[in-house]
Amino acid sequence: MTPAPSKCRVLWRMLAVQRQLPLRASGQTGLAIERERHGRDSGEIRRLLNSLEVKQDEYARSMILHSITRCVYLLEAEASACTTDDITLVGYMLDDKDNSVKIQALNTLKAFSGIRKFRLKIQEHSIKVLELISTIWDTELHVAGLRLLNNLPLPDYVHPQLRRVMPALMEILQSDYILAQVQAIRLLSYLAQKNDLLYDILNCQVHSDFLNLFQSTQPGSLLFEVLVFAERLSEGRNAPHYRAVKWHYNEQSLHESLFGEDSRLADRLLALVIHPEEDVQIQACKVIVSLQCPQDLGVRSSSCQPSRSYF
Repeated sequence: MTPAPSKCRVLWRMLAVQRQLPLRASGQTGLAIERERHGRDSGEIRRLLNSLEVKQDEYARSMILHSITRCVYLLEAEASACTTDDITLVGYMLDDKDNSVKIQALNTLKAFSGIRKFRLKIQEHSIKVLELISTIWDTELHVAGLRLLNNLPLPDYVHPQLRRVMPALMEILQSDYILAQVQAIRLLSYLAQKNDLLYDILNCQVHSDFLNLFQSTQPGSLLFEVLVFAERLSEGRNAPHYRAVKWHYNEQSLHESLFGEDSRLADRLLALVIHPEEDVQIQACKVIVSLQCPQDLGVRSSSCQPSRSYF
């Protein structure tokens, strides 16, 4: 009678199989790239999409989506031959109960969004993506969702949903996860240029230590994006059509933190003028100029004389 294998031996075999999976996947992808280089369709993306339609467990769905994402980037011709039905299939995965599947689906949609003909179809999932970002506190999901949104032109019909998720975006910005913060600030900077969203952003409540984002100890990549955001907000609030309305802001609003009478933004900006990174220095100077020179009837005067200077 053959003795039963020990637990250690079984575990060792399982690990050995798992180690072989990436190698096999890499080999298949390599062959697919070689076939595409010679003008032949490898069928790899189609095979993966077909397998996604079959009932799989969460781990399998996640790995299939990950492989599709890689193939979309590597096999451009095959990816372009996909259909909007394929985008819809991937979009269904955003409703999966497992967060890892949602994240991989977001990454796959991001990959497909680089192909122009799929952008309109992917835009249809914008509201769902915003819902995920605002209701699930998962940093990897935030990064994946925001990267997708930042790669798409957001249509006007999404603006009502954007207003609802603005507090969540501001919370992500004030979190301690640099990748999510950078993606959140990029989206907010884009939205700050939308006239109908500017007040919603400026009146959004922020933490009392919001200006810590402007500290010189922050990573340069984040500092630069925060300064771009501040410049766009400053220019937006000084635009004639915005100044024509008497707006009221909450005491703990972003507006009061940045532009209120008790704001210490000027001190932070002056410290950043001597920042080691040149792009941060330049952007800090741009914010200072925008604060010193409010637009008057759409024209900047040659000598700026603001009614109240921060400096």
